[in-house]
Amino acid sequence: MVDEATDTIDDDSAAGEAAADAVDGRTAAVDTTEISGAEPDATTDATTDDGADGAVNAAPRGGIDGIAPETIDVADGPADAVADDAGLDPVAAVIAAAHVERDEYKDIALRLQADFDNYRRRMSTQQQAEVDRATGKLAEALLPVLDAAEAAFIAHPAEVEPLFNLLLGELRRQGLESMNLLEQPFDPNLAEAVMTEPGDGGEPVVSEVLRSGYIWKGRTLRAAMVKVRG
Repeated sequence: MVDEATDTIDDDSAAGEAAADAVDGRTAAVDTTEISGAEPDATTDATTDDGADGAVNAAPRGGIDGIAPETIDVADGPADAVADDAGLDPVAAVIAAAHVERDEYKDIALRLQADFDNYRRRMSTQQQAEVDRATGKLAEALLPVLDAAEAAFIAHPAEVEPLFNLLLGELRRQGLESMNLLEQPFDPNLAEAVMTEPGDGGEPVVSEVLRSGYIWKGRTLRAAMVKVRG
């Protein structure tokens, strides 16, 4: 029994020495790898990577390495340039730039509105002038009829007066005006002097209207034919 126990102790000692030799071999292999510059074991890399990932994941979400987000420098934009020039914070600079842009667009809109108003007035005036010219041509074409009605009225006032007044009244409503030149100073812009008679040496005046003159919308539609005294 004593011999068997002694053998068992010897076997255990041999196993311990073998384990120590194995540990020494591994230590020597590691030392040899570090000295020769060989690549580390994949297991070691994985462990290192896992550790780095964990460190990154453990970093605060609000910044990097404890730096607050607002302290991180970013590229300056237009608002930052305005802020630097005006000494304002970026939000105030953006608001100021928006106000400037609003004022520019407002000025453009006001100019366009003024141009459109001028165009509308100009077109309205032009259209009215075209209408006046067109109706004036019609009234001028009716003047011979009006002259005939006037001559008939002078010869037969009772029979022709209703027709003459109706025609003349309608033309007057459209803008026709008859000239009243009798015993008025002679105006070559309104009348033609086809006959003259001696006067007292003063200013020439219209002594007789031979053919009536008419004004249409403020302009002379037809000059009158008159006899001038003086």
